[in-house]
Amino acid sequence: MNRVVLHTGLIIRLRHVALGVIAFCLVGIVTTSTAVAVAAEKNIAVIDDPAYTHAQRLVEIERGRRLNLYCIGKGSPTVVFDSGLGSDMDVWAFVQPIIAAHTRACAYDRAGLGFSDPGNRAGTSANIVDDLHRLLVAASIKPPYILVGHSYGGMNVRLYADLYPAEVVGMILVDSAEEDWVVSAWKLDARQLTFAQFHAEFEPEWQAQRECVKAASAGFTEGTDLYKQCIPAHDPHDSAAIYTAYLKRYQTPSFQQAVLSEEESVHDASADQVRAARRWYGALSLIVLTSSHITKLRANETPAHRAALNRVHDYLADQMAALSTHGVVRPVPDSDHMIQLSQPDAVNNAILEVLGETAPQK
Repeated sequence: MNRVVLHTGLIIRLRHVALGVIAFCLVGIVTTSTAVAVAAEKNIAVIDDPAYTHAQRLVEIERGRRLNLYCIGKGSPTVVFDSGLGSDMDVWAFVQPIIAAHTRACAYDRAGLGFSDPGNRAGTSANIVDDLHRLLVAASIKPPYILVGHSYGGMNVRLYADLYPAEVVGMILVDSAEEDWVVSAWKLDARQLTFAQFHAEFEPEWQAQRECVKAASAGFTEGTDLYKQCIPAHDPHDSAAIYTAYLKRYQTPSFQQAVLSEEESVHDASADQVRAARRWYGALSLIVLTSSHITKLRANETPAHRAALNRVHDYLADQMAALSTHGVVRPVPDSDHMIQLSQPDAVNNAILEVLGETAPQK
């Protein structure tokens, strides 16, 4: 993992894993001491809540399979968070406690990630939504919900709202993945590839992650190329204790397999599922937060092509917001993909705005 990947349209800088189309590069592993130094030098806020060093509430959603759920605060609607591809629930650490001062706020780890049990099926949006629905029912977390999804989680929460519209009163999409992105990027590609040829450029990343699954099954050796490729680096936002706890999980076959399954699903089965279920949300409170435009160019890419791809990204964000009469796009200036970590106030303010529109009047 620990990759910064050039997506055909935007750089998807997921915290622990990144998904792309054209190329990926492996970045040297970041040690705990280095991460601490970076955090101090750049004055980066550090997550040190011990809640993220172990499972909080393991809820059985089917016989023998549990998901890790972490709820704090009281009130209704309940705000439910879904993370990006391969990410653990601690990415919401600068948001969840703020929201919990106003209502109940719940984050969870998807199957195979964080402290949740391994999955027994593909990491598609449909399966993720089914898991989440089972989790909320089993944990007696009753609707209504405000759903907050980052990146891949944005596709997931939209599908949840499509399938369970009566349960959802608001959504905040945080630099959400878009089901039509690959098709749109393919149409802009000047190489006149067939869609199958264009899509095949995912294969090197999938193969790299398959190697990670095999390596996890055999056991990683620290310091090797495979270890550097497969084990997420220490994010400076995480305390040493939190990273140490997650590091044990990162080396398991279940984590590596969960990442592979989500990578293989996001622009294929999941995109098809979200596209097929897409519906009109009526007057649902909906805020689409977008990160700053990508300016770094790929090899042989012109500024004009990059600008065109950024306009497609903007169009797709507008398309998501237009699904509701109350939908709005809010660009977050000077932000990266991890808005909830780099500029959490933007996310907090958006959630509180939707909460103000949907909370029962006292």
